[in-house]
Amino acid sequence: MSSERPINPRFDEDVHFNLVAPGPPRYRTRSDKPVRYFTVVDKDGGAVLGYVWGAVDDDAAAWVPREAAGPRALSEGGIWHHRLTAAKGRGISPMQALAEMLAAPDGNKGRAVPESLADAPDAGAVRALAAHA
Repeated sequence: MSSERPINPRFDEDVHFNLVAPGPPRYRTRSDKPVRYFTVVDKDGGAVLGYVWGAVDDDAAAWVPREAAGPRALSEGGIWHHRLTAAKGRGISPMQALAEMLAAPDGNKGRAVPESLADAPDAGAVRALAAHA
């Protein structure tokens, strides 16, 4: 009897890996620098769904769903995430992206509140607001 183990035919060929393109350009989703953010509310009833923030001096911006808003906040995030990705693809700064979104405030089920634009020390402060608000 041979001491070699038979080769499983499924693994008898060379393994090939396909490189996957990294996808569209995106802002970073964390920043420890000052940020500006605005509130997104539900068009039906006005409940806070989440926040869109952009770093003042950093290439970072993101949607942060409000935990208490549940699945509705998560589904609303798609439109704001898409708008941020499109803005980054056009090469504009996070502050310019926020200004564009506030100029056209409607999302899917939510709406940006222009008068809610505020400052925060960093992105973590906005995430903390979304977790406890």
